[in-house]
Amino acid sequence: MIAILINITILLAAFLSMECIAWLAHKYIMHGFGWLLHKDHHQKEIESFFEKNDFFFLIFAIPGILCLFFGRLYDIATLLMIGSGITLYGLAYFLVHDVFIHQRFKVFRNFDSIYLRAIRKAHKVHHKYLTKHNGESFGMLWVPLKYFKEARRANRK
Repeated sequence: MIAILINITILLAAFLSMECIAWLAHKYIMHGFGWLLHKDHHQKEIESFFEKNDFFFLIFAIPGILCLFFGRLYDIATLLMIGSGITLYGLAYFLVHDVFIHQRFKVFRNFDSIYLRAIRKAHKVHHKYLTKHNGESFGMLWVPLKYFKEARRANRK
């Protein structure tokens, strides 16, 4: 039972850590030296289902895949849990960012809550900046409180 709780804790810690890693990667890699790949996510030059920005999905999947592979190969539960947490975050990112926010697949259109409105608003504010400089709201699941306050106010109207 203790081993199961430890594994769940490791998985959750990996998942939650990924939000910090995603924030840092978004601010300093995507809006830094990786702007060449991320630019088309902010500035649509051609209408296409795929973006160069989608390569980040593959790049950021590599640590999770490696943890899962070596965790399974050498029977290391900690690596399996870390890989699972990273992979679950990747799935959450895909569902929230690509499906819910950007509607790359036309599902989850009618989901509505203060939390989801706050996420959408923060992302909309992030996308108002068309260059790699002066951005804000680099996170995905954790957004500044001001967006929750705005969503609450809009909910009351």
